[in-house]
Amino acid sequence: MAITYTWKITGLKTREISGVSGAVVQTYWEKIGTDEDGNEGKFSGATPFTPDPTDESGPFIPFEQLTEQNVIDWIKLVVVGSYEEHVNGKIQEQIDAKKSPIADAPMPWAPPAPTPEPPVPPTTP
Repeated sequence: MAITYTWKITGLKTREISGVSGAVVQTYWEKIGTDEDGNEGKFSGATPFTPDPTDESGPFIPFEQLTEQNVIDWIKLVVVGSYEEHVNGKIQEQIDAKKSPIADAPMPWAPPAPTPEPPVPPTTP
């Protein structure tokens, strides 16, 4: 079954670096996978960043002008091709567990659990 993925930013940390205020140095995010039956799995991640003046990914974006998509694109540059297979695998495990839940089972060699006695109603004199 096909899984549809969405990304969501859940938190940011900033710092002043080299006179630039609001430089994003830490991101917190979730990648959510949903299968065709509506079962979801979620992976929460954290990706740090160090502003680099030689970075060729584009011009610096002031904090006030950032969009969620800007930050998601930065994270994808780190995750995709690096450990995305692990992320997607963890999402798939959660979806699979919802489709076929693991249940506790009594041990076949253990004695059966005692049946509770029904409460005895009080007698009136």
